[in-house]
Amino acid sequence: MIRSYRDLQAWQKAMDFAVEAYQLAKKLPTEERYGLASQLQRAASSVPANIAEGHGRIHRADYVRFLSVARGSLMETETHLELAVRLGFLRQEETEKAAALSREAGRILNGLISALRKPPGGP
Repeated sequence: MIRSYRDLQAWQKAMDFAVEAYQLAKKLPTEERYGLASQLQRAASSVPANIAEGHGRIHRADYVRFLSVARGSLMETETHLELAVRLGFLRQEETEKAAALSREAGRILNGLISALRKPPGGP
């Protein structure tokens, strides 16, 4: 039973992803603290934050909109991680756990969005 946003698998997986992204941000060079690291952390923390905020909204359309924003932040975080790899700040192997968590969070988010787009009580 879903009593809180904390009960949502999407939020739980997004939190795991955000924690992993923060750990990777710590590995970036010091000169990237206010650049790529900051962007990475903001995008990553936005994923579970938007899931939680959407869950707190009264209207279903608002909920779906916030889940869509969370999905966008997930893609943004993936892009920052790819950039860090391409710039040589991280190795591809270091980002594999984050990539797997991102895929899983994205899959769950997509399912939740699809379920919420169906009319209540509909097929």
